[in-house]
Amino acid sequence: MVMIPKRRDTRPLEKEIEGKSCRYGKSIGWEMQKFTSPARRSVPDRMCLHDFGTIIFIEFKRPGEKATAAQKKEHRKLRARGFEVYVIDNVEDAKRVLDKHNPYA
Repeated sequence: MVMIPKRRDTRPLEKEIEGKSCRYGKSIGWEMQKFTSPARRSVPDRMCLHDFGTIIFIEFKRPGEKATAAQKKEHRKLRARGFEVYVIDNVEDAKRVLDKHNPYA
């Protein structure tokens, strides 16, 4: 019988944080689009859209992880154009950001 080693790192995976955050966002009216760009690397994970032209970008990370240098550069470019960009490593912070920018809150 083959033994599969258990995962040692008990922190939630990025996809788990992203999934829960997106479900919450959708429940309060956000359109949580997966943001990819074939010609550009290091773009944020999600482009979050709401009414009245409300757009924010979120880069999801595992708890304690930081954006890479290339991601930081991309975030600076978006911020220079007036967009809000967040690097989030837990669901509670994602909820706070989405609530903060909700045009109906």
